[in-house]
Amino acid sequence: MSFSLLCLPFSGGGAGFFRPWGTLGVPGVEVVPLQLPGREERYAEPPHFVLEDAVADLASQAERLTADRRPIAIFGHSRFGAVLAFELARRLESRPQFDLIRLFVSGSPGPRIRPPRISDLADEDFLIRVEEMSGYRHAAFEHPQLRDLLLPLLRADTAIHEDYEPFSDAPLSTPITSVRGTHDVLAPRELAELWGAVTSKPFEMLEMPGGHMYLTESSRVLLEKIVENCK
Repeated sequence: MSFSLLCLPFSGGGAGFFRPWGTLGVPGVEVVPLQLPGREERYAEPPHFVLEDAVADLASQAERLTADRRPIAIFGHSRFGAVLAFELARRLESRPQFDLIRLFVSGSPGPRIRPPRISDLADEDFLIRVEEMSGYRHAAFEHPQLRDLLLPLLRADTAIHEDYEPFSDAPLSTPITSVRGTHDVLAPRELAELWGAVTSKPFEMLEMPGGHMYLTESSRVLLEKIVENCK
């Protein structure tokens, strides 16, 4: 079975992070990165500040970029990407043109775990906390002009998942796989397993070597495991 994998990034990230996955030659999957405004080719558009608007934007892209009734799966990384993927899955479940086969939430505690609020901090304090919470510091923040461009976007993304409340208490009718790096202190196993409570279908836990950004080191292996998990 061949399927499309809709990919959603972490806070401040863009579709470009996932585009190299499409060149890996993993059979059975078409990688379809989705892009939110304020980044890369959509840099001139203001970012979304409301989760519902972001999900509606992503759903519109999914309709445009995937063939009717072709099986699709969704992958979202870190709290921001996982929350977007979860609510996008809820929206696409109700649309008959989509055959949603599995949701992959990566590097994220369950959706009802609230992160500490940092989006209102002063710039440098905010970046320090982002680095602590994500396990990396983007090289662009060392360049003042790029930093000034990216900070509002990162704040908007961060505020979205800080303020997030699930759209519904009803569980998904889509199987969920929660993925984490074995050394990810931001998504310990007991919190990553909480995703199992928000689906009425089978739930699986998948662990990969590495920390929070494990997927940067093992993207091909991860993509192969995603394909295997969708069979």
